[in-house]
Amino acid sequence: MQVLQPGQTCWRIEQADRVALIVDAADYFRAVRSAMLEAQHSILLIGWDFDTRIDLDPDDDEEAHPRHLGAFLSWLADSRPGLRINILKWDLGTVKALWRGTTLFRVAQWAMHERITFKLDGAHPPGAAHHHKIVVIDDAVAFCGGIDMTGDRWDTSEHRDDDPRRRRPFTRRAYGPWHDATTAVSGAAARALGDHARERWQQASGEVLAPPPTGSDPWPDGLPVDMRDVAVAIARTIPAYGDQTEVREVEALYVKAIAAARRSVYFESQYFASRVIAEAIARRLDEPDGPEFVIVNPESAEGWLEEEAMGSARARLLSMLERRDRFGRLRVYTPVTAGEQPIYVHAKIMIVDDRLLRVGSSNLNNRSMGYDTECDLALEAEDDDTDLSHAIRGFRARLLAEHLGTSAEHVTAIVSERRSLIAAIERLSGPGRSLRPFEPPTINDAEKALADREILDPERPRSLWHALSWHRPPLFR
Repeated sequence: MQVLQPGQTCWRIEQADRVALIVDAADYFRAVRSAMLEAQHSILLIGWDFDTRIDLDPDDDEEAHPRHLGAFLSWLADSRPGLRINILKWDLGTVKALWRGTTLFRVAQWAMHERITFKLDGAHPPGAAHHHKIVVIDDAVAFCGGIDMTGDRWDTSEHRDDDPRRRRPFTRRAYGPWHDATTAVSGAAARALGDHARERWQQASGEVLAPPPTGSDPWPDGLPVDMRDVAVAIARTIPAYGDQTEVREVEALYVKAIAAARRSVYFESQYFASRVIAEAIARRLDEPDGPEFVIVNPESAEGWLEEEAMGSARARLLSMLERRDRFGRLRVYTPVTAGEQPIYVHAKIMIVDDRLLRVGSSNLNNRSMGYDTECDLALEAEDDDTDLSHAIRGFRARLLAEHLGTSAEHVTAIVSERRSLIAAIERLSGPGRSLRPFEPPTINDAEKALADREILDPERPRSLWHALSWHRPPLFR
């Protein structure tokens, strides 16, 4: 069954000359900085958050150009007369952000620059988030995934227990290990992401940005190419707002991909709170010969309020899925460091068999299905496309190898030997760096009510009174 269908499970499918799968922000920040250094015409940044103070490459001792995001963008605009930089940031996160150290100064400096434009995205329903993480350079190279260019994101794939480079901007306070992922694409796929980013800019600002001239190739220096000449789909979530009609391609893709799975579905997500996805999984768990499901989640959400909302919903959904899992094909894990410290999972990844890969901004929560703006990339292999299947299988092995403290080759061998993703993970798990089974906490009646009413995690816009008085139909009907 073909999963990727324009107009249903995705917006467009375009060819990418090159695709790179980037794991963790140390490699991403280095790559995006390298690509921006080669920009000739335009840099378009569309994101949930940007912190002007972050160090894009703590290991670079050269002083040829600034390393911190705000100073670096200003330097680029000053040194490249033909370059325009446009930055679009979610408006509700801005009040707090403006008081971060030098941020207010930097934004004021941009406001006076004739070729840097900074805008706030308020074109969303009340309480919704502009959740994209997109960078487009000359419409020739684009990055799209789950990594925000903000504080507390930088980490390497080693996820050391006490990495001295893992420090917050300005305060220099240490933060914990952080796992994330994004993609880089070139060619028509990058131009399509440029089209999407300009549409979002117009929706938020009313201004029309012209596409840049063609001809440049700002592919990051040293970034390995994982796939060449492959079709890439773009799936979006856009909530209804003003004249904008609702778009739920992200949700449709999740549901159809789960229904099409043959052997396994592998998720990495910051949350697990979507009823639609839980119900899709439950239907497959009912089948005696259905696929396995592996979900890699953080131990808990970042803040108390998020944990109350998302954590309670996760506990509720997993409890109900456990009752449906009669054949033992569902596992939820959380990664830990060599010193047993929990690694925060912020990546948004889905891998179905060896046939479909998606990486993007959407979480497995209700908001990502129809309330926040989201953008995911997906690739699908035909049954005879052995090269793409090999790349998808290799990426899953690379992710599991990072979590389990081993090599991708070893993971591939054990998965092949055991013929089961779950059996391979359990065989490779052990003390130190590993995946630990997640045990949902017991939640009280108030937390159950918060989860069931989805007040902080709605599927679509609704009033506060509607949220308080609304009752969800029973799960898994």
